[in-house]
Amino acid sequence: MTIENSEQTDVPKIFDLYRIATNYMKSKNQVYWPEFPKELIINEIEENRQWKLLIDNQIACIWATALDDKLIWGDKNNEPSLYIHRIAASPDFRGQNLVKELILWANEHGKNKNLKYIRMDTVSINKGLIGHYEKLGFNFLGTKELENTDGLPDHYQAGDVCYFQKEII
Repeated sequence: MTIENSEQTDVPKIFDLYRIATNYMKSKNQVYWPEFPKELIINEIEENRQWKLLIDNQIACIWATALDDKLIWGDKNNEPSLYIHRIAASPDFRGQNLVKELILWANEHGKNKNLKYIRMDTVSINKGLIGHYEKLGFNFLGTKELENTDGLPDHYQAGDVCYFQKEII
């Protein structure tokens, strides 16, 4: 199992995993992701903020990171944090605790950058996901309706945002 930056050649697989995740969200009647602009993903790859977890040279999981997330986190954005977005796992690798591996990586990545927190968010109340993130050591900080969603993907207009935070140790 290795974690490395995504490459331009990964873009089709990234979009495949987003489609699979979106279809799963739809099947559970959850707020689901819109189709993300290709330019967003390409930009994240160029900025080394799009990641992949590989198992036997196959992409098992993807996510994006940011060091700034003012539109979602507001004033808390001033605290040095690693923000994780759009985790999508391949169904071929479900049940292998990929998010746990991702969080272990994020802790080391954040420590190397002298950050204080790992932060994530999700739109709408999903008790199963909240419980899953809490088992991974995150504190559920509650929910909030965003006042301004300009510049955010469309799904942020569909409900309250759930906030999660874990101290980097």
